Amino acid sequence: MAQPDTKKIFFENLSGAGKAIAVLTSGGDAQGMNAAVRAVVRMGLYVGAKVYFIREGYQGMVDGGENIKEATWESVSSMLQVGGTVIGSARCKEFRTHEGRLKAALNLVKLGITNLCVIGGDGSLTGANLFREEWSGLLTELVEQGSIEPQSVQTYSALHIVGMVGSIDNDFCGTDMTIGTDSALHRIIEVVDAIMTTAQSHQRTFVLEVMGRHCGYLALVSALACGADWVLIPEMPPEDGWEEKMCEKLSATRSRGTRLNIIIVAEGAIDRHGKAITSSYVKDLVVKCLGFDTRVTILGHVQRGGTPSAFDRILASRMGVEAVLALLETTANTPACVVSLCGNQSVRLPLMECVQMTQEVQKAMDEKRFEEAVKLRGRSFENNLKTYKLLAHRKPESELPHSNFNVAVLNVGAPAAGMNAAVRSAVRVGITEGHKMFAVSDGFEGFYKGQIKEIKWADVGGWTGQGGSLLGTKRTLPAKHVGKIAEQMRLHNINALLVIGGFEAFLSLLELLTARGKYDEFCVPMIMVPATVSNNVPGSDLSIGADTALNAITTTCDRIKQSASGTKRRVFIIETMGGYCGYLATVAGLAAGADAAYIYEEPFDIRDLQANVEHLTEKMKTSIQRGLVLRNENCNENYTTDFIYQLYTEEGKGVFDCRKNVLGHMQQGGAPSPFDRNFGTKISAKAMQWVTKKLRETFRQGRVFANTEDTCCLLGMRRRALIFQPVLQLKEDTDFIHRIPKEQWWLKLRPLMKILAKYKTSYDVSDSGQLEHVVHNRPKDTDASVAM
Repeated sequence: MAQPDTKKIFFENLSGAGKAIAVLTSGGDAQGMNAAVRAVVRMGLYVGAKVYFIREGYQGMVDGGENIKEATWESVSSMLQVGGTVIGSARCKEFRTHEGRLKAALNLVKLGITNLCVIGGDGSLTGANLFREEWSGLLTELVEQGSIEPQSVQTYSALHIVGMVGSIDNDFCGTDMTIGTDSALHRIIEVVDAIMTTAQSHQRTFVLEVMGRHCGYLALVSALACGADWVLIPEMPPEDGWEEKMCEKLSATRSRGTRLNIIIVAEGAIDRHGKAITSSYVKDLVVKCLGFDTRVTILGHVQRGGTPSAFDRILASRMGVEAVLALLETTANTPACVVSLCGNQSVRLPLMECVQMTQEVQKAMDEKRFEEAVKLRGRSFENNLKTYKLLAHRKPESELPHSNFNVAVLNVGAPAAGMNAAVRSAVRVGITEGHKMFAVSDGFEGFYKGQIKEIKWADVGGWTGQGGSLLGTKRTLPAKHVGKIAEQMRLHNINALLVIGGFEAFLSLLELLTARGKYDEFCVPMIMVPATVSNNVPGSDLSIGADTALNAITTTCDRIKQSASGTKRRVFIIETMGGYCGYLATVAGLAAGADAAYIYEEPFDIRDLQANVEHLTEKMKTSIQRGLVLRNENCNENYTTDFIYQLYTEEGKGVFDCRKNVLGHMQQGGAPSPFDRNFGTKISAKAMQWVTKKLRETFRQGRVFANTEDTCCLLGMRRRALIFQPVLQLKEDTDFIHRIPKEQWWLKLRPLMKILAKYKTSYDVSDSGQLEHVVHNRPKDTDASVAM
C-alpha cells in the first residue's frame, strides 16, 4: 500500500540484529497482556532481534529450561483477542531471594538475553529493577562458581529493562491508563446495565463490590459511567455521619419517582478512621434505616476475565512497539523505564520514579492525608471525583445560585453512543450553576419548529447507559431557517447554546456565527462538543461515540474470524463506516489484527491491491489460516467492497477463499462503552463551566451580548489536554469537501498496523516517547482513558 512520507525511518537507524529480547508477564493477569506480548514479539523480530517468551513470569525465569522458548511470528497469531496471558503468570517467592535471581541470571546468559520486557504491576517492575541493579554482581558470582565463562561478564555487561504496566486497578502513577483497566470497566458496566433492569422491575437497591484493594479507580469511574447514587473508595473515605447522608440521598431519589438505587463499593473502601466498609455492611445499613429491598453483588474475578476491549488492544500494541524501540535505544547508563500513556501520546518515564510516587499515594492514605492521596493519583482521578460529586449530589434549591440565564442543549447530526451521557452532564452542571436548562428535540429542525422545553435534574436520570439520542437528532443545518430559529431564541430568551454532534454541528456553529451580523439573538456564547462515530471533527483527536463503534467493529471482526476456524483458509473483506475519514478502519484494523485497511487518506492503486493479495497468499502458505481486510466506505469510488472482494477471490484461487461483510448501522447502535460515557460526561461538564464563565463575561446592561469569535468555540481533545478553540480558526484546518480535518494524528498508527501484519514499511519515530520525569500534576485534563 502507498506509504506516507516519514521524517525518520527507524528500521534503517535502529537495528536489533544480534540482540536478544525476552518478554514476560508477571503478577495478576490483565486483559490486553497478550496484545502487548504479540507486539513485542513481532516488533522484535521485525528489527532483526531474537525474541524469547518467558513462561510463568519470574518463576519461569528462575526454573529455565522449557520455560524460556524462542518465539516465532506465527506463535503469536490469534492471541490478540484472548483475555489473560497465554504465556502464563505466577507469583514467585524464589525470585525475591538472591539465590533465585542468581539462577535467573544464569538462565538468561545461557541464551544471550540482555533485554527484558516486563509486563506487570509495580511489584513486578520493582523486582525487575533490583535484578538490573544486581546484574553485574550476579555475573561475577556466576564466573566464580564456574557456571559461565569470564568473557561473558564483558559480553553481557548490562541488563536493559523496559516495563509496561498491566493491572486492571489503574493504580500506577505516571500513566493515564494501565493495560486491562478499560476491559475491566467493560465487565463492570455490562453487569451494572444488566442489574439495573432487574432492580427497576422490583424497586430494589443493589450494592456492587468491585476490585480495587488500594485504588478506587474502577469504583469511581464505573459510578460515573452508570450514574450510581453513592460510591465508596479508599482514597477519599466519607465524612463521619455518612451513613445518615447516604440514606437521605437514597430516600430523596426514590421520592422523585426513581425505582432503583445503585451503590458501588471498592473492595478496599474504608472510613475516616481506617475501618473497612464492606458491601454487606452497606446492605444491612440500607435495610435497617430505609427498609428497601437490597441485594449485594460481588463482581470478583469476572473483572479480570473476558476478551480485551478495543482500547486495551490498541494501548497494548502501541506500548509493545514503544517498548522494543526503548530497548533498542538504551545504553548502559539509561535507567529502567516504563512506557506509558499521557493523553494520546506515548511517553517514557523512569521506572523507579513511578514506583516511588505510587508508594507515596499509599503512604498518604495510611497517614490519613486523603486530599493529598487524591492529588497524587493524578489530575484525571481528581477530575473524575469532582465530576462525580457535581453530578450525583443535587444541592437543595436554597443553596443554588440564581443566574437567570437560559441555556439550550441539542444534538445535531447522526446519533452517537454517549450523546445522552453528555446531555445529562450538561443539564445537571447547568442546574448546579444556577441556569434554567432547555432541551431542543430533533436538532435545528426541532429548534425552528419550536420543539423546546425546560429540562429538570430528574428528567435525565438513567441517561448515561442509553445508546442513540434521546433528545432526537437530525442532520438539518440552520442556515435555511435562521429567522425562525432567532425567533425561537427570542421567544424562550435563550442566552447560550450547547451543541453536541458531529461534522454537521461544526458547520451549524459556523452558520450561526455568520448569522450574528443579521440577528442579535445569536450573539450569545455557543459551544460544540464533538460526538460522531466517524471521528472526523476538526479540533479534536477523539469524538464521543467513536470508541463504542470501534468496540462494535472489533467484536464483530473477532466473531467473523472465529467463524472460519476449522475450515479452509479464508480472507474476510469488511466495510466500515466513517464517510471519508479512515479512523474506524485503521484503528479497528489495529485492534482486530487486520492485514490491510483501505482508506481515503492514503491513496492506493491496483498495484497496491495486488501486493496485498500476494502478501496474504504467502502468509496463508504458513500455519496462518485467516486473513482480515478492512475497507472504509468512501476510500475509493472505483475500488468498491465488491471489486476488492472479487479481486481477492480471483487472485487467491487455490490458496484461500473470500467472504465479505458490510457492517452498516450496527456501528452506531448499542449501549455506550465506559469510555464514551465518561468522555461525554466530563467534556460536557467542562463545556457548561465555560458557558457559565462566558455568560458572566458577556452580560452587560441587563443582557448577554457575545459577538467575538472566542464566544463560539469547539471543545476538543488535543494530544494531552481538553482545549477550547474558536470554530472560525478551525476553518483553515478543515477539508470541507470530504468533511475531514486536514491533519489527523491516528495516521501515525498505520505503519504500526502494517508492521504487526508483517509488511516492510517505514515507521516515524520522531514522535515516539522520550524519557521524561514524573511530575505531580501532569496535564491530565482528560478522561484517564482518552487516549487511543
